[in-house]
Amino acid sequence: MKLIEDLYNLYRDKLSGDEEDIDMLTFAVLEQLDRKEIFNLLEEMDDQEINNLLGIYIIESLKGKFAHDSMNNPKLSHYNPRNFH
Repeated sequence: MKLIEDLYNLYRDKLSGDEEDIDMLTFAVLEQLDRKEIFNLLEEMDDQEINNLLGIYIIESLKGKFAHDSMNNPKLSHYNPRNFH
């Protein structure tokens, strides 16, 4: 994706590339984009890039839901079928 290449080339000498830097850069870019611009970026993506994007979204969303459930129901977070006696 051209946006990723452009961002990388622009910031590779300015940022360390650690997770905090990448998060900051990502959220700064997203703040500047409107819905139409985001859809234009999606249109530029090939099928594999779209599958990867949706896969990451599904994984992170499910992790959040399971984490939320385990916080609200401590019994769920302690259950481990391997430790069942």
